[in-house]
Amino acid sequence: MQIHHAINYIEFSVTDMAEAKRFFTEAFGWEFNDYGPEYAGIKAGDGEAGGLRNVDAVVAGGPLVILYSNDLEATLAAVQAAGGRIIEEIFEFPGGRRFEFAEPNGNQMAVWGDA
Repeated sequence: MQIHHAINYIEFSVTDMAEAKRFFTEAFGWEFNDYGPEYAGIKAGDGEAGGLRNVDAVVAGGPLVILYSNDLEATLAAVQAAGGRIIEEIFEFPGGRRFEFAEPNGNQMAVWGDA
């Protein structure tokens, strides 16, 4: 069931589809539905939570996508091992902790966990 006005799908622009899929698979265990060389859907249960769209250039900025982790240190290590560039190491904020990173195509994201 779709929820009215809820965020339903997030799409990442990438310049290297193969590298993006490799990174997100290694760092987060994501799986994809391939729709040709220009698009891949991010699998989530019986549907999709988002996609990767091939573009000529990734533009920095815009909304910050924040993922949740049950083990922030393990996720940080996985992001680094997969080739993510850490922008801000783990820090505390009211209600939890998080870190920020850029994936190999340049999209900036964050991961948070409980305090």
